[in-house]
Amino acid sequence: MIEDFKNIRNDRKISQAYLLKEVNFSEEERIKTGIEEFDRVLGSGIVKGSFVLIGGDPGIGKSTLLLQVAGKISRDMKVLYVSGEESAQQIKLRADRILKENQEIYLLCETNIEKILDKIEEIEPNFVIIDSIQAMYTEESVTIPGSVSQVRQTAQKLMEIAKQKGISIFLIGHVTKEGAIAGPKVLEHMVDTVLYFEGDRTQSFRILRAVKNRFGATHEIGVFDMEEDGLVEIRNPSEFILSHRPKDVSGTAVVCSIQGTRPILMEVQSLICKTTFGVPRRMATGFDYNRFILLLAVIEKRLGINLSQFDAYVNVAGGMKIQEPAADLGVIASSLSGYFNVPIPADVCFIGEVGLTGEVKGVSNIDKRVSEAQKMGFSQVFIPEMKTREIKKFENIKVNKIRDIKEIMDFLRGLEK
Repeated sequence: MIEDFKNIRNDRKISQAYLLKEVNFSEEERIKTGIEEFDRVLGSGIVKGSFVLIGGDPGIGKSTLLLQVAGKISRDMKVLYVSGEESAQQIKLRADRILKENQEIYLLCETNIEKILDKIEEIEPNFVIIDSIQAMYTEESVTIPGSVSQVRQTAQKLMEIAKQKGISIFLIGHVTKEGAIAGPKVLEHMVDTVLYFEGDRTQSFRILRAVKNRFGATHEIGVFDMEEDGLVEIRNPSEFILSHRPKDVSGTAVVCSIQGTRPILMEVQSLICKTTFGVPRRMATGFDYNRFILLLAVIEKRLGINLSQFDAYVNVAGGMKIQEPAADLGVIASSLSGYFNVPIPADVCFIGEVGLTGEVKGVSNIDKRVSEAQKMGFSQVFIPEMKTREIKKFENIKVNKIRDIKEIMDFLRGLEK
């Protein structure tokens, strides 16, 4: 038995180990789509042979986005659109509305993965869209389409052909009620990039967010506006988000959040009102609920404001989401503004994390954030004092260096006079 194991080990091919400094590296070949917000999220374009998964709620615009991308790149390369959920007539109707021209796209309405692979071998496309991966099935599995084994096996077959032939393949995936991509988690591990297309279907605002990207920055976002003839990219999200901001209204504040690699100004709205219930209500939209509760507790303890008889709500306007603590100062400022019923001037911005003792902590990329506020015409910004040694000098904007949230309350009290 031991001799057999030794023979097997001796016959096994020994893998080569390399010194890291000896490994040759070259930049990936990328395809520019002409849609800058889309290219930004992917890391400056589609990588040749990449395997990408895009998920989102039904009707949010995933198929529309990829059809627009297909129309752009079909001028220079072969594109195959595989639909397992819509007829050719339905896709043609959408294409006539959003593309008008450049419809040199191969269309295949099929769910059998073996037939799809045969067609890929025949056409030899450079770019393939699978709509959707949950609708596909393989004859090698007896389970129904959309099951764990079917999704895993069909995705594996597509990944193999993508890597072997250098074909860029985009998978459209359904999401669960919780907002995660449906199917086995291994699907997200298999692909090179995972994108989420987010937004409220009742509004036109759409956000394309990267949560995994082997070829670029994670949590990068692209911003779009859904119009009748398709998605229009928004190249200055700060201006778009703040364009409808109400003036001279209490309970609103502007914060600067880093989304991926760029700073974006967002409006935080808070509503503090007398409760009609025995237990006051708390609600957060676009901001972490537990962190909101924590900040309200800091206000009560450090500023001596009793909020036990008040309902408290916070909302990030425009359907945006803030996932970093740098917005803490803005949330506290908007909450105090709502409590005292004192409007914050429209040209004031807040940047900073707040600790449990009420101190304002430093955040990353402070120069970027202040520069964005300056570019958007803000005349005053509140930032943590501990980061001011690293900040450069700015013109036409007053930089207020604060240590504690009491200084924000004093600022608001000063506006009352």
